[in-house]
Amino acid sequence: MLAIDEGTTGVRALVVDRDGRAAGQGYREIGITYPRPGWVEQDPQEIFDRTVDVVREALDRALTTAAAVAAVGVTGQRSTAVVWSRRTGHPLCPALSWQDLRAAERSAELLERGHFLTPLAAALKLEWMMKNLSAVRRATDERDALFGTIESWLIWKLSGGTIHATDASFAATSGLYDFFEKRWSTALLDDLGLGQAALPEIRPSSDDYGRCDPSLFGAAVPISGVAGDQQAATFGQVCFEPGQAKVSYGTSAMADRNVGSAIALSAHGAYPLVLWKIGDETVYCLEGQVSTAGAALQWLRDGLGILPSAAESDRLAWSVADTGGVWAVPAFQGLGTPHQDAGARAAFGGLSRGSTRAHVVRAVLEGVALRVREVVEALAADFPVAGPEVLRVDGGAAANDFLLQFQSDVLGIPVERPESLDAAGIGAAFLAGLAVGFWPDLDAIRDSWRPGARFEPQMTADEREERYARFCRVVRKVREIGAG
Repeated sequence: MLAIDEGTTGVRALVVDRDGRAAGQGYREIGITYPRPGWVEQDPQEIFDRTVDVVREALDRALTTAAAVAAVGVTGQRSTAVVWSRRTGHPLCPALSWQDLRAAERSAELLERGHFLTPLAAALKLEWMMKNLSAVRRATDERDALFGTIESWLIWKLSGGTIHATDASFAATSGLYDFFEKRWSTALLDDLGLGQAALPEIRPSSDDYGRCDPSLFGAAVPISGVAGDQQAATFGQVCFEPGQAKVSYGTSAMADRNVGSAIALSAHGAYPLVLWKIGDETVYCLEGQVSTAGAALQWLRDGLGILPSAAESDRLAWSVADTGGVWAVPAFQGLGTPHQDAGARAAFGGLSRGSTRAHVVRAVLEGVALRVREVVEALAADFPVAGPEVLRVDGGAAANDFLLQFQSDVLGIPVERPESLDAAGIGAAFLAGLAVGFWPDLDAIRDSWRPGARFEPQMTADEREERYARFCRVVRKVREIGAG
C-alpha cells in the first residue's frame, strides 16, 4: 500500500506492507509564507510537486515500483483552502492555511445568524477568496473554479484532473458539512454565496475514487482511502469501538474518542466530527485539543535556548527525581479543550535559586500530560461510556518516554505507543487497503497494528488525584490573571 500524508510543514509518503510496517518512506518540507499578521499561505503547486517527489522516493527506498502498489490512501492537514481552475488545473491563488485568521471577524457575524464556524474553518477562507480575489471571482462567474481543501486538490492532480472528491471526515472539518443530512449544508452555502457545483463530491473514506495518472508514477494506481489526519490516525490506531481513544502529540496534542454511529455533542469544549465512513456506516468522534504540546519543547529549545533538541528533553526530565517545586501551564497558544480560552497564556511558578533547566523541562512535560488529562476527562464527560481502558498515542513527541510514563501515571491507565509514530499515514493505508481487499476486514487490520511500547501507571491513586487537583487550581489562577 502507498500512503500520502500531507502535513502543514512537510509531506511524507509511506509504502506499507501487509504487516502494517513502513517498507520505505520519503519526506520533503513545504514552504509557508506570512504576508501579513494573521495571514498564512502555501503554494498548492509546490505541495503537489513535493508529493510526487516523496512518492517516488518512498517507492525507491522500498525497492519497488508503482505497478506493485495495490492502492493509495491520502491524509493530511485539514481546513487549508484551495481554489483552482477546472479547465487548466492550475491554482488561482495561494492556499490559505488552516492557521490563517484573516476571516476571524466573519465567524462572529455568522454566529449571530446561527452558523457556528471556528475562525480556522475552510468555509470562511473559501468565502474570503471568492469575495476578495478577482481571479477567483472571475473563474467562479465562468463556472471554472473548483473549491476544496488540500486532499481534494491532491486527488484532482493525482487523477490527472478527472476526480473532484473528498471524504466525509474532511468535509466535516470544513465548516460546510450538515451532520444531520450528511451532505454539504445548503443553508450555509447560500449565506456564504458558495455554489455546491464547485465543491467536491463527498464519498466514503474507504472507496474507489479512481486511478492515478500513470504518467506520474508509471502505473494507474487506484486511489481508495481518504481521511483527515486526526481521523486517519485514529483508524491507524485501530480505535474501532465506541469509547476507544488516541492522542496525537504534535505541535499541539489532539485527542479523538470514538463515539459510534450516532453524533455526540459537547458541553466541554470538544468538537463533534465524522471519524470515517465505510460503506453506508458513518462513525463519529469527539475531538479535543491541547493547544500547545510539542511547541512548548520547541520554545524551550529556540526561545530560551535551554534545550539542545526536543529529543534531549526525555533525558533531562529523567535526570531529576521531581520538578523541585516548579510547575508549568503550557498555554503558549491559549487553552483549548475544555476551557476554549484563546486569551490564556503560559505560566511558570515555584522557581527558586535551586531550580535547574532539568526541573523546568520536566515541569513542561508534566504540564502537557496534565492538560491531556483535562481533555480526556472532557471527552469522557461528553460521552460517558466505559473506557478508554488504554490510551494509544502517536506523533513526534510520543517518542518521549518520560512524557508517556507520566501520562499513564496521571490518567491511571496504560498508554500504548505503536511501532510507527506516523499513525495517520498507516491509517490512510489501512483505509485504502480495506477498499481493495488488501486487508479483508477490520479484524485483519487489528492484527496488522504493530505495538511498540507500553507504559503502565506507577503513581498511587491518592498522589495522582492530588497532583491533578493542584494543577486545576493553578490553571484557574492563570486564567484569572489573564482576564485581568
